[in-house]
Amino acid sequence: MEFCIPNKKLSDLGGLDNFKAWLKQRDEAFSQSALDYGLPYPKGLLLVGVQGTGKSIAAKIIADEWKLPLLKLDFGRLFASLVGQSESRVRKMIQTAEALSPCILWVDEIDKAFAGTQTSGDSGTTSRVLATFITWLAEKTTPVFVVATANNIEWIPPEVVRKGRFDEIFFLGLPTRQEREAIFEVHLKNSRPTRLDTFQIPLLSDLTKDFSGAEIEAIITDAMRLGFSKKREFTNEDIIISIQNCVPLAKTKSKEIKALQSWAESGNVVPASKY
Repeated sequence: MEFCIPNKKLSDLGGLDNFKAWLKQRDEAFSQSALDYGLPYPKGLLLVGVQGTGKSIAAKIIADEWKLPLLKLDFGRLFASLVGQSESRVRKMIQTAEALSPCILWVDEIDKAFAGTQTSGDSGTTSRVLATFITWLAEKTTPVFVVATANNIEWIPPEVVRKGRFDEIFFLGLPTRQEREAIFEVHLKNSRPTRLDTFQIPLLSDLTKDFSGAEIEAIITDAMRLGFSKKREFTNEDIIISIQNCVPLAKTKSKEIKALQSWAESGNVVPASKY
């Protein structure tokens, strides 16, 4: 595990209004007044969605909003070559997180860890480690809020996504038109706050259908590089050129993304977006 600086604020996240409302409702979830009221500590969130839609940023925002330390867990480094060492590491990780509570434990790309359970070359080590982790998720009483992110829901066993493991499972899909406008506004405000009215944000939003938030951020950076290379301010036209030069993940990975969106529409998860 490593300490992370929660350098993102709620204002840095465009869209995802349902997630924001859920977060705001639990601002005092770890306070003494919540305990006196009879509320248990929240267990955690599972954020599933398309790459680049803000899952990692959301984990940092939770820590910033709730003013709690953020620990990032690299699940892959829990596994060791010696018999029993992996299980010992996961128990030590749990002890460390509980000793530092209240805190946020961010497990990034947890689906990659579960992918190991589909192979049989480790004598069941992966299954035992994950079973220990899942049991702790369901039974823990200490104020360790687990934020797990995943891109591929097919690698996650059904027992992980059932009620009781996490307080909520949010799906972060590709941003809607309104959300793309909000994302453009966030990044343009950060880079050129005094020139925001020179950009045609509704037009840019229309041109970036099926683009993720990360791809929109990259587009603005590319436009800035174009302007900088010509020793002038970057313009709306520069952003349009960057859009035309970018092939979004929704096109290169269309099959996988459609499967993920179909799963989200099955009603097993809550959409992080309101639209």
